[in-house]
Amino acid sequence: MAVGATIHTFDVSLADVDRGVYEDLTLRVARHPSETDAFMMTRVLAYCLEYEEGIAFSEGISATDEPAVLVRDLTGRVIAWIEVGAPDAERLHQGSRLAERTVVYTHRDPAKVMAPWAGKRIYNAEGIVLHSFDPGFVDAAVAAIARRNTMTLSVTERQLYLELNGTSTSSEIHDHSLA
Repeated sequence: MAVGATIHTFDVSLADVDRGVYEDLTLRVARHPSETDAFMMTRVLAYCLEYEEGIAFSEGISATDEPAVLVRDLTGRVIAWIEVGAPDAERLHQGSRLAERTVVYTHRDPAKVMAPWAGKRIYNAEGIVLHSFDPGFVDAAVAAIARRNTMTLSVTERQLYLELNGTSTSSEIHDHSLA
């Protein structure tokens, strides 16, 4: 019998001073057996850092035609295509054509994530931003993950402060342009 997804719950207190977003969220996140904790944590961070009305997690690994997180308006049109990890150039091209805004959040070395995109056709590449964190930041957060999580996330001047289940860590949010 196949192993199913593991459900993690995150009770999040979000204070994004940079964007003026202050919310209390309860996120139920399904982690597929083939998904790493680092990928899942980055997915949660991307959701919080991009939070706005209409945001949702996609169906996950089985949704090959959608990003990890997306934002739709009331008509169902995709406003933001939010990839996580190291998507290939074709996915970025597709997302950039469908959405007004395309971003990537990665827990990996940004130079290694961007290298395969060099010379590839990516629609509106100059408008796509790759966001990364300080080395070790996501690993520190992953060490604190439980099935039920209490998380406080604060952002001010592109500095991210995270408290997860009593463990505190911080990172700058690094922005890398594809152009």
